[in-house]
Amino acid sequence: MNIVVLTGGLSMERDVAISSGGKIAKALRSKGHNVVFMDVYLGYEGDKTPAELFSENSDLIKSKSVAEDIPDIEAVKAMRSDRGDCFLGKSVMAICRYADITFFALHGGEGENGQLQAAFDILGIKYTGTDYLSAALAMDKGISRALFEQRGVRIAKGKKYFNSDSTGSWDIFPCIIKPCAGGSSVGLTKVDTREQFDAAVKEAFLYDDEIVVEQFIDGREFAVGVLGNEVLPPIEIIPTTGFYDYKSKYQAGLTIEECPARITEAEDKALRDSAYAAYQTLGLKSYARMDFILDKDGKTYCLEANALPGMTPTSLLPQEAEAAGIDFAALCDRIVEISLKKYKE
Repeated sequence: MNIVVLTGGLSMERDVAISSGGKIAKALRSKGHNVVFMDVYLGYEGDKTPAELFSENSDLIKSKSVAEDIPDIEAVKAMRSDRGDCFLGKSVMAICRYADITFFALHGGEGENGQLQAAFDILGIKYTGTDYLSAALAMDKGISRALFEQRGVRIAKGKKYFNSDSTGSWDIFPCIIKPCAGGSSVGLTKVDTREQFDAAVKEAFLYDDEIVVEQFIDGREFAVGVLGNEVLPPIEIIPTTGFYDYKSKYQAGLTIEECPARITEAEDKALRDSAYAAYQTLGLKSYARMDFILDKDGKTYCLEANALPGMTPTSLLPQEAEAAGIDFAALCDRIVEISLKKYKE
């Protein structure tokens, strides 16, 4: 098949997306597919036809690593000739229309919040992952929290805030503060005091117009992926620095990940059942990953759902799939296969 691996973009998770995309492109090529690896924002400004690009397995992106710091978005904009604000770069849609399917290796912003999915739907372009509505629901932590609570998926006590002036009523410590529609722990902070709280609220509002504040649940952190209708083995996340932040997620050696996790059968079942319930609640399709805290009493608390999970060398979903007997190349191939099925239903 001809497959575009679409990555990059203008979110704070740009580097994560590119690292994921590079690994995906390599894996799909190993399965015999013709792959064009392209930045959704930078696009392609050359004069080759889509057919030529696919026949050459064109790699239009060079850097595929995750830097320690959050990327400089203004510097990225300077890389495009028109320095435009349009999310879609030159030739992106034409190349994707030529492909059999586009593999979304995108995180954050328009790439994950349903907007790009909606644009592709309007143009009749096939893509991997869930649809625009479920992507939007998963991206907005305030809305997903409300839906989880309604459907009986346990969550921590929390509240969505639209401005810092209204956060003065919060009185549960320690707590977690995070942007409402962010990911990769960008702008996320754990605080123990009111003084820390006010500073963390201010920082979170730098990344989003809305934030979520939640009670901190003391326990072990897990992720559980869903691939089609198969719930993958839970993976435990143990950061060596004491907190699972952006740096710990994407720099090798800063987090210990155990899969299969060392848990009881009852705990394993509780995590898998909660993950699938969250997946169905949001109407997610093809694949996704849910994050949890398991407390000392064996209760699961859903932290969030990820409609486009990271697939970097240190990401969680590929490790879960491997524990289920699915190597990385087979995982990418299966995501393509499962995603194509939604166009036949």
